[in-house]
Amino acid sequence: MKPVFKTTGKKDPVKEFSASFKAGDFIFRQGDLGSEMYIVLEGEVHLVKKLRGESLVLSRLEKGDFFGEMAVIESASRTSDALAHTAVRLLSINAARFDDMLRKNPEIALRMIRKYAMRLQEANALLETLAGPEVDPDSSLSKAPPALSPEAPFPEPEPARSKVQRLVDNATGRAFFFGRTDEATIGRADPVTGILPDIDLSSVDIDRSVSRRHAKILRRDGMYMILEEVGTINGTYVNDQRIPTGQPVPINNGDRLRVGLINMKVLFES
Repeated sequence: MKPVFKTTGKKDPVKEFSASFKAGDFIFRQGDLGSEMYIVLEGEVHLVKKLRGESLVLSRLEKGDFFGEMAVIESASRTSDALAHTAVRLLSINAARFDDMLRKNPEIALRMIRKYAMRLQEANALLETLAGPEVDPDSSLSKAPPALSPEAPFPEPEPARSKVQRLVDNATGRAFFFGRTDEATIGRADPVTGILPDIDLSSVDIDRSVSRRHAKILRRDGMYMILEEVGTINGTYVNDQRIPTGQPVPINNGDRLRVGLINMKVLFES
C-alpha cells in the first residue's frame, strides 16, 4: 500500500511573500514610493545612489541582509536604487509583518539601531568637517609645544602581552587573534551597518552559518570566556557542548570551539 501524505493547509510565509529577480533587474528605483522592506534570501543586491550623473554603489547585500526599511518605518520614498546584481530571491515584508518579526526576533531591531547609530556618527563627522575645528586662542593647543629637554626620557613603550590568544580554523589553519581589548566580537562583516566584528569569520564561513554578531570573547580577571549573543541562529559550542545564550562560558587553551559550522581551536601560547 502506498503511503498517504496529509497536508495541514497552512501556508509557508517565506514562499507566500518571496519574490525573485533576474540579474540586472531593478527591485525599486530612487524616488519610488514603497510600503515594503526586503530581506535577501538568495543572491546579491546592490544599493546604488545617483550623484551628479554618476552611480555609486552604497552597499552590497547578501543572504540575511535587509533593505528598504524606511518605507515601512516612515512611509518614505526610496533614497537609492536597489539592483539585483545576481539572480536573487527576496522576502517581502509590510508593516504588519515587520511588527510581528520585531517581537519574535529582537536581533532585527538591534541591527537597525546600529545602522542608524552609524548614520548619525557619519552625519556628525560631516558637520564637524564642514564647520572646521574650533580653536580657543587662549588654549594651550594654540601655542607651540615646549622643547624637550635633552635629559627628558622618552615614554616607555607599552609592554607586550605575555601570551598570544587566538582562534585557529581547523579547515584552513587561519588564525583569528583576540586583540588587546577586554571584549572581542565574533561574527561576519555587516554591509548594512558597515560594522566589522573584531574576529571576522566571513573568509572561512562559506555557508554563511555565522550570525553577523554571533558571540563575544570576554577577558575577566585574566580568564577568557565566550558569550553567545541574543538572536544567534546556528549556535556556539565549546568542546561539543552547546552554550546557553547570554551566559559567559570559560574557554581554555586547547578547547574546541564551534561557531555556526566553523570548527576552531582555542590557542593560548607564550
